[in-house]
Amino acid sequence: MQTTPGRIVVDVPLIDRTTDPVQSDTPAADPFALAASWLPAEGEDRALMTLSTIDADGFPRARTVMLSELSGERFFFHTDADSRKVADLAANPKVALTVLWPGFTRQLVVQGTAEVAPAAEVADAFAKRSPYLRQLAWVNTPAYAALPRVERERRWARFAAEHPEPAQPAGWVGYAVIPHRMIFWVSHPDAAGRRIEYVRTASAWDRHVLPG
Repeated sequence: MQTTPGRIVVDVPLIDRTTDPVQSDTPAADPFALAASWLPAEGEDRALMTLSTIDADGFPRARTVMLSELSGERFFFHTDADSRKVADLAANPKVALTVLWPGFTRQLVVQGTAEVAPAAEVADAFAKRSPYLRQLAWVNTPAYAALPRVERERRWARFAAEHPEPAQPAGWVGYAVIPHRMIFWVSHPDAAGRRIEYVRTASAWDRHVLPG
């Protein structure tokens, strides 16, 4: 039987270019306050982002992960300790995070250094995840990915039935990214988009306006 693909409706940010901190004539002074105003608030669905690391051959490696939270001046994400990204970070903790909003309206790029997150933060982040994501932390292994589709579906259904809300696995870890550079981009339907770049110095942030 043939099925018709569904359609997903997403919220596209409505931007007033006269007051927007990137497009207006008065850019924000604090990049973390600006990032917090863009990102989902506590209790809302988490944002997805592209995490870029450097592999053992010196090439960038990118994948989509969930931005668990922005807390203070750190961006957090979580993953399996046996994943390639963790091996990359052990050799080179320099990363880039890219968040793109629906409708190609906004983008945030963060360059920084990743460090292992505290155990309490990791446990709190896992507890806030949906049952599906907690099950994913257990089931999503290389051996599972190599199975035929029908077998993957069968094993997933069995695990979900046996573990509706599984505990945190021992190999689940978190990272906090401390930014060195943050770049905010906003589109403009009646002019060129533009970017505001913030670069960390010893005591403050240097701000630069860049073409979009």
